[in-house]
Amino acid sequence: MLLIVEVNGFSYGQNTAADTGKVEFIQDKNVQALLDKHIEINSKAPIKGYRVKIHFGTDKNKAREIKGNFISKFPNVPAYEKYDQPNFNIRVGDFRTKLEAYKFLKEVQVEFPSAFLVQDEIEMPRLEQEEKK
Repeated sequence: MLLIVEVNGFSYGQNTAADTGKVEFIQDKNVQALLDKHIEINSKAPIKGYRVKIHFGTDKNKAREIKGNFISKFPNVPAYEKYDQPNFNIRVGDFRTKLEAYKFLKEVQVEFPSAFLVQDEIEMPRLEQEEKK
């Protein structure tokens, strides 16, 4: 049996075979190209989230020392150095929710008591499936 469906000017064909239980979609190749382009653009777009700011000050060497200290204690958490004149900022983590960031803040405050939460554009978190590949 062949089922043809038209959506927004695109025709989609669907073959169904009751005895095999398989469904086959036939679509214009441009639809897949548009989907691929959409995925590519969105994968590069920054997303809003939270980080923990563990240091800010005018001394570049002190900022780098604190960043190195953090990395040695939390090697699996990304650390970012950013210069916002006149301060060097060290922000850590890529948290999508405030709750996740807050949990990590409490853990970090043992070593960095002046740490606090900030909203920031974060890196896209890696999916577990991607990490297993």
